[in-house]
Amino acid sequence: MPTNQYTCKNCEKSFDVTYKFCPYCGQKSKDELTLGILFSNTISNYFSVDARFFKSFIPLMTRPGYLAKRFLEGKRLLYLHPAQMYLFISVVLFFLFSFIANKQATLFDASIKKDFERAKVVMDSMYQKPLDSVQFKKYMAPYIKNNEDLELTNAEIKSLDSIIKTSSSSSSKRSYNFAGFNQTEVDSLLRVGASDQVIYKHMGLDDDAGYLKRKFYEQFLKFYKYKSGGSILKRFYDTIPIAMFFLLPIFALLLKLMYFRKGAYAYHLVFSFYFFAYLFTVFSILVSCNFIWSNFPVWITVLTMLSTFIYLFIGLKRFYEQGWFISFVKSNVIVLSFFTILIPITLFLAFFAFLYY
Repeated sequence: MPTNQYTCKNCEKSFDVTYKFCPYCGQKSKDELTLGILFSNTISNYFSVDARFFKSFIPLMTRPGYLAKRFLEGKRLLYLHPAQMYLFISVVLFFLFSFIANKQATLFDASIKKDFERAKVVMDSMYQKPLDSVQFKKYMAPYIKNNEDLELTNAEIKSLDSIIKTSSSSSSKRSYNFAGFNQTEVDSLLRVGASDQVIYKHMGLDDDAGYLKRKFYEQFLKFYKYKSGGSILKRFYDTIPIAMFFLLPIFALLLKLMYFRKGAYAYHLVFSFYFFAYLFTVFSILVSCNFIWSNFPVWITVLTMLSTFIYLFIGLKRFYEQGWFISFVKSNVIVLSFFTILIPITLFLAFFAFLYY
């Protein structure tokens, strides 16, 4: 081999030693592996964000439908790839969201413990100890003193006496229920260290109960023991990225159904990637604002969320090139249909988070 030739370690093809990069695969020639190169390559390969991201960001935020239209026109190297932009922004969003999730979980735990303590005080005050003789005479004194005005017979006074004593005595033995089970009884079992299986039976779990019902009782007892729901909330938040993996293709499918003659499913997926990238950018900004400013105005959040519908409406109009009215109608149908699918999925994720936190 001529001395002025260098063999690429990646593709094993030869090229002139004056080249700094392999003309066949693009790898840097004579690239010595250092710690800096290792991590810079890892980050660049994972995010792969270059100047195209900054060239794409402003049109993404200010020109609805523009990037998707340009991508389908063949401008695929000028701007960041739709899937690439979506993945990068989603990583940023869920990284920021993790801070809010931890903060909300802590506040949620504190709120639950406070509510349990408040409820116990209220219930304890409702079921007082039985009246002693002094308290009983105090309650009966007005009736005896005003007996002539009330015209109560001896039998009626004795009956009233019996009612007050009976209600007072039974109130001391009464226990209050929480979510369908006897809380006083369960508290007693927890204090003596009873096994979970024994407590389940006192909570009402049947011996022949199925897996889901048993799991529900197991999780509910765990929740009741520790008075902590923050881990449930965090588990729910952890499922959101997985849900988005399914929701984005569903959104693209709705577009396909509404614009059946406007191209293959992949065309609608391109629009969906860019639109969700826009949504995630908006969410990232709102999350950052709420994290920095604890009393961030709710009305700004509401207006910002409403603006995303306007963005979708204009984006559909420009991308699919239909009239304003028909685009407005289709925008509403798509949003309503999407939320019809989103709500049961959200409820399922919340139930899943409770069962497996």
